[in-house]
Amino acid sequence: MKNPLALIASAAVLSTASLGLHAQDFPAGKPITIVVPFAAGGPTDRVARDLAEAMRKPLDGTSIVIDNAAGAGSTIGNAKVARAKADGYTLLLTHVGMATTPVLYRKLPYNYETDFEYLGMINDVPMTVIGKPQLEATNFRELREWVAKNAGKTNLGNAGIGSASHLCGLLLQSELKAEMTTVPYKGTAPAIADLLGGQIDLLCDQTTNTTGQIEARKVKPYAVTTLKRLSTPALKDLPTLDESGLKNFQVTIWHGLYAPKGTPAPVLKKINDALKVALKDPEFVKKEEGLGAVVVADGRVEPAEHKKFVQAEVARFGPVIKAAGVYAD
Repeated sequence: MKNPLALIASAAVLSTASLGLHAQDFPAGKPITIVVPFAAGGPTDRVARDLAEAMRKPLDGTSIVIDNAAGAGSTIGNAKVARAKADGYTLLLTHVGMATTPVLYRKLPYNYETDFEYLGMINDVPMTVIGKPQLEATNFRELREWVAKNAGKTNLGNAGIGSASHLCGLLLQSELKAEMTTVPYKGTAPAIADLLGGQIDLLCDQTTNTTGQIEARKVKPYAVTTLKRLSTPALKDLPTLDESGLKNFQVTIWHGLYAPKGTPAPVLKKINDALKVALKDPEFVKKEEGLGAVVVADGRVEPAEHKKFVQAEVARFGPVIKAAGVYAD
């Protein structure tokens, strides 16, 4: 009779060898699914679809499909990928929510640090501070004075709890040390509609949603949230919040790519290599610039730096969210 331990060891070796073979064959003509934890048609969905097209070629022409698993502030889609088979055929593309949901939600069905393999950052999307057309303030200095005079009466809109605009608004209030009434909406579109109608006073949202309104002169633009001014024609004259007195104020809505924990290293490398090729694709870069986004070209395209950056974002947003007492169950 054969030694049971020897049989177990032999099976383990065969299993590892089989896994290695499958990893080397990846992607073996099987479609890859990128889960987007937001509705179709939104900024994150557009980034995902553009990236999928750019990654097809370096992944041997493999079909890449988008699965919009929206709901619960991105946690439904995130959890779906955390539970998926770790073979490289199910990926997650999400935004800054990866760093904010661990603070916003008291209990999550996944752990952002241990349930995912980090693949790399994709882009940074700047934000703008805009006001209703009726506002008297013509620049950020005057706006700051106006907010101080209207303490407790200023209505600051956002696209919902945990949204990019919500986080930017919390940071803005914290830096200004100003009391404002926060007005959450179910998305950016209704928030901007009420801003145009004068029902709310201010909104901080990403350039993908505000550039058109600024260009059409339908809103009062006050500042951008990057440390350097933007080159986009409609925004190039807008000062940064940093130069307007809020030193080192910087908020961008970044996107990153993830895989389930335990995905084989050779598979992760192939996906990361394909991501790097896609980020240099001229057509992809052009599309991102059209959205007001800046394609990442620094160390954050590497998995380790990507994870380190997200951990730093959790540490940065955590105290602000906790101080505001904002939680989502």
